[in-house]
Amino acid sequence: MSPQTLTLTIDPAAAAAPFEQVRTQIADQARDGGLPVGYKLPTVRGLAEELGLAANTVAKAYRALETDGVIETRGRNGSFIAAAGEAADKEAAAAAENYARRAQRLGLDHHAARAAVEEALRATYGTDD
Repeated sequence: MSPQTLTLTIDPAAAAAPFEQVRTQIADQARDGGLPVGYKLPTVRGLAEELGLAANTVAKAYRALETDGVIETRGRNGSFIAAAGEAADKEAAAAAENYARRAQRLGLDHHAARAAVEEALRATYGTDD
């Protein structure tokens, strides 16, 4: 992939839904620097047409990316790659704090709460890093 070029491939046979494939690929390219902060994404309709998807599918991916802080939509000006690292760090910290408070309310001790997180991370990431 050349810098500043959005490259997406949709696999109709994949377990992940098409909107999730779009979301994941854009997020990954933003995270690894292939799509720099400020990069203007194609319009929802334009990308949907290019990928052979319904516009609602791409719109759903864009909404999820905006919720995750990966992109920002500037009205009629379009959607752009945001400074996602900082937003992702803040959201992860907030989620961790919410989890810790919830685990405490459920009566889990520190060890049990940590074990639950580690198991969830293994299940999600597939490694023991």
